Parts: sequence; C-alpha cells; structure tokens
Amino acid sequence: MTDEPVHEIVRRVGVRRVAELAGVSAATVSRALRAGTPVSDETRQRVRWAAASLGYRTPSRRLTVAVLARFPGRWFFAEAVAGVESVLSAAGHTMQLHNVGDPGARAHFFATLPVRGRVDGLIVVASGADAAERAALDALGVPIVVVGDTTSGWPRTGIDDRAGARAAVRHLVGLGHDGIALVSFDPDEACGRSTTRARYAGWADALAESGRTAGPVLEVGGDVGSGVAAAGELLTLPRLPTAVFAMADEAAVGLVRTLRRAGVDVPGQVSVVGFDDHEMAAVTDLTTIGQPVRRQGELAARSLLGALAGTPATDAELPTRLVVRGTTAPPPGVRERMG
Repeated sequence: MTDEPVHEIVRRVGVRRVAELAGVSAATVSRALRAGTPVSDETRQRVRWAAASLGYRTPSRRLTVAVLARFPGRWFFAEAVAGVESVLSAAGHTMQLHNVGDPGARAHFFATLPVRGRVDGLIVVASGADAAERAALDALGVPIVVVGDTTSGWPRTGIDDRAGARAAVRHLVGLGHDGIALVSFDPDEACGRSTTRARYAGWADALAESGRTAGPVLEVGGDVGSGVAAAGELLTLPRLPTAVFAMADEAAVGLVRTLRRAGVDVPGQVSVVGFDDHEMAAVTDLTTIGQPVRRQGELAARSLLGALAGTPATDAELPTRLVVRGTTAPPPGVRERMG
C-alpha cells in the first residue's frame, strides 16, 4: 500500500485513462482541457466527456500571460502593466512583457512570434494591430484581451476617450475660451490611431456644440518633448490661443513649462488641460481628465483569467473625471468683464 495521497494517484493515472477512453494522446487531453488552445470542438467535447465519466479534475497550474506594450517605460503603459502583473502574481501566475513600440522590435516579434506555444493568454496594452498582426495573434489560439484600443475586435477594457476629451474642452468653453488649440498625438502612428481619433473627435464635438472656432492643431506626439515642441510652434504664431487641450499630461507638462519659461502666464494668458491624471499632474497643478489606468490593467487580467477558466471575456468601460487644478482660468477679456 502506497503512502502517496490518493488525489495524486488519480491525477497522474487519470490523464492516461482519459486519453485511452477518448482515443487521443495524453498531450491532446492536456490541450483540450485548457480554454483557448487549438483543439477541434469535437475532440474537446470527447475529451471532456471522458474526463467527466472518469471523475477526472484538471489540476491547477501556473499560467503564463504575455503582455504587449508599445512604450513600457512610459507612465500609462507602466501603470497598466503594473495592474496586470498585480492580478497575475496574486493568483500565482507569470507575466511576459514584450516591447512592441520600436518598429524593428515589433517587426521581429510578429515575424518570429516568440510566444507561440509558450503562453496561455495575451493582453495587448494600447497597441493597435493591423490586419496581418491580428491574424498572427489570433492564430496563436489563446484568449486575447486589450487595454484601450477599440479597433481589434478583441474584448476590451478601457475608457471613452471621446467623452473624456469632450469634457476637457467643455471646461475650457465654460470658462469663456474660443479658438482652443489641440496638441495631438501623431496621427500616422498606427498603433495608437484609435485613441488619437477619439480624442480629436471629442475636441471637435465640444467646439461644434458650443459654436466656438477651432484653434491650431499641433500633431507632435504625447511625451514631454512633444509639449516643448508644441510650445515652440505656438510662440511663433502672431497671436497665442488663450487655451490648449493636450491629448496627454506629459505633453501638457512640457507645454506649460516651456510657455512659462518664455514669460507666458499660465493660466493668466493661456489655459492648459491635459489627459490621464499622470503622477506629474498633481505636482505641476495641471487641470486634466483623470482615468483609472492601473484599474484597466487589473480588469483586463481578470477578464483573461476568466476566459482561461471558460468564461467568455467581455468589454468593460471605466469612467473618466475632470480634475480642475491651477492651469485653467477664464481668458483675460472675460476676467476683466467679471471685474
């Protein structure tokens, strides 16, 4: 009589018995009892019937989840990835992080697909994919969840970027501003195109509904350096706009810093609103649209784990909020009339 626990004997012997009863290999049994693996429906049903007939239960195991992110070092991506990692590690699972922001690294990733056969699921963080890339990822046969992007067709966790941008510009309109400028992401950067389009549409919505005119659109990017470049362009104009909406807080911070160094009073002469509620926003007293980035990563990870357990992943949309701080105020003419 062996002293080994009975459940260990059932687990080891059960796989072979299930395979014999189902008429497949033991490896096929393992794949068929895991959600999202490339096994035909007929085979999966036959294996599950055999497992149920024998009273076999799949042992718990450590899962590996790949995370694709364009700029893992930037705040938004780092926060989202931290949310994913916190959920996976708490459940005893492992995360693989892949940087797909550099064009060369991205091309190599999709040419080689180093995650093939090595991961149980995939989370794509704010990194849109073209048709060929989506097909390559779908061919992996694992569940996929995205954070942010709206164009992939995969289950999504994110925010309403258009509504958030609209709220930002409505705030400026409500203060009395007209000719509101826009500091935009690069519209040719395909991986983030859906976010760029949505925030541009929100800016345009708020102007159209209020009857206000559009100010200059500066398509420079979303980091601090982009904000510096935007400020340089604005300072060459014959007349500064009284308000600017930046699609990212980092660009807004670079913009505000550069304008102030040039002697422009913010918000006395120019009001600025960002987007994200980046950790620098509170430090720099930046008015912004806050979004729960880490929470998005957490929900994406939970959705993926649910899919791996057999519950279909679904979309989840989180709210944004206007955070009013010290970089917005009525334009000079309105302040004077207000006394």
